[in-house]
Amino acid sequence: MKKEHILHEIRRTAEANGGVSLGKERFLQETGIRESDWKGKFWARWSDAVREAGVESNQFNVAYDEDLIIEKFIAVMREFGRFPVIAEIRMKKRSDASLPNDKTYRRFGSKQQFAAKILEYCQRRAGYEDVAAMCTTIIARHRPQAEGETEAHESIGFVYLIKAGRYYKIGRSNSVGRREYELAIQLPEKASTIHTIRTDDPAGIEAYWHTRFEDRRKNGEWFELTPPDVTAFKRRKFM
Repeated sequence: MKKEHILHEIRRTAEANGGVSLGKERFLQETGIRESDWKGKFWARWSDAVREAGVESNQFNVAYDEDLIIEKFIAVMREFGRFPVIAEIRMKKRSDASLPNDKTYRRFGSKQQFAAKILEYCQRRAGYEDVAAMCTTIIARHRPQAEGETEAHESIGFVYLIKAGRYYKIGRSNSVGRREYELAIQLPEKASTIHTIRTDDPAGIEAYWHTRFEDRRKNGEWFELTPPDVTAFKRRKFM
């Protein structure tokens, strides 16, 4: 990999992005140029490469103001009407380049820790009662286990992909085996489970896949999927 080629690609992708450089992760997605192709060979930091290319740096890739990060996330919460999952953040970022990527949010810790951080932020401001309520729900759902109490699994469920004939059903359940049995009784053709995704947000993950395959929807939760669609679903073990 030549240095001149990387600089050319930085300038080309920046021009397509309104004159602002891409972050190194999105740059990899757009060009196939890996961090190992340039780091330690031509530049120590991505910002050094961008500077040499002579394009404007994307300030979100340099440093984030914590309040701005939280405000961006709150905007997504209000759009979805609930606490979004990582898959939804990634989906939203495709249409909003100003949204920090999911790795930025991971620095706040677990989902419950981040919800607690946002709740604290909201409690210091007026007009955030709706967001505070969403955060309270997340925190309460994962309260610490009391001594002697058996571990609770009610918040963990599954999003499943079931096939019957030529169609696939994407749904959610706390017991995939039971759901397959119920469907087998109802359907004229044999139903078989293709794959299940374990999740702490069954409703959110189900909604994500329904949205992703919206153009293949036939009726309700039934879809006419292609082999690549099925492969994409099967890649996920947990969301």
